[in-house]
Amino acid sequence: MILLTGGNGQVARWLAHLAPDDVWTVSREDLDITDRGAVLDLVTELKPTTVINAAAHTAVDRAEDEPDGAMAINRDGAAHVAEAAATSGARLLHISTDYVFGEPTILEEPLAVDHPTVPQSVYGITKLAGEHAVREACPEATIVRTAWVYTGPSREWLGLSGDDFVTTMTRLEKSHETLTVVDDQMGSPTFARDLAVGILEADRTDTARGRTVHAAGAGRATWCDLARAVFEEIGADPERVKPCSTADFPRAAPRPAFSVLSSTEWAACGLAPLQDWREAVSAAIILAPPTDSVNSAS
Repeated sequence: MILLTGGNGQVARWLAHLAPDDVWTVSREDLDITDRGAVLDLVTELKPTTVINAAAHTAVDRAEDEPDGAMAINRDGAAHVAEAAATSGARLLHISTDYVFGEPTILEEPLAVDHPTVPQSVYGITKLAGEHAVREACPEATIVRTAWVYTGPSREWLGLSGDDFVTTMTRLEKSHETLTVVDDQMGSPTFARDLAVGILEADRTDTARGRTVHAAGAGRATWCDLARAVFEEIGADPERVKPCSTADFPRAAPRPAFSVLSSTEWAACGLAPLQDWREAVSAAIILAPPTDSVNSAS
């Protein structure tokens, strides 16, 4: 049986949708992972064979104003889940993020697992602390870093309430003649469905035990590239998306300039690569009913 935390998130919803029938999903309302006793009690009661920790404080900008709360979830909560998994003998897969790197400039080569981690935001700092806590409490855990996760319009039938980047672009295209999108940050756009498939595959093999791996969409893109791809897929003119710099859109939390993750360690575990980011965008849009665009409605 799989115990899945963070049940209201994008990855968790896809995991629950794709996983075998024997999966127990808990959201923050069901389980406060900052409560060590509650976590230990639940794992003792359920006796899962696998625990997938998808719970996290992911509000990147808000974390700058509430560092203690972010640390409580991303480090302490992760440690509690890891301790419970280790105590019960369950397999643990813990989801982490590209924000542990915080690269200020665009690099030539993708970021390897052992690339120096110098997070620049509270979110990145707390997630890196969580990785260390997980590894200490459960040495056999698999830590899966990913980047730029989106679900797209299919989030509606998955019951998700928030808006990821791809969903936001499809919505804004209908109400804006042009959009201005950052073009000096580069990363690995990752379809949450593909990530969920990869995590479940990793759970079925022992090769990733005790390792930190990167699972993200293949290739590289800027946010502007991603937005233009969304426009293309919904039949809108991609030239309506205009590039801008990060400085044009200041945010509370600094964003890494480079989040392209190397899949070398993932491949070394014998795991199938996630599909190319551009193909994944197409798949994400196809999974949802078509929407009217500004162009098609005129």
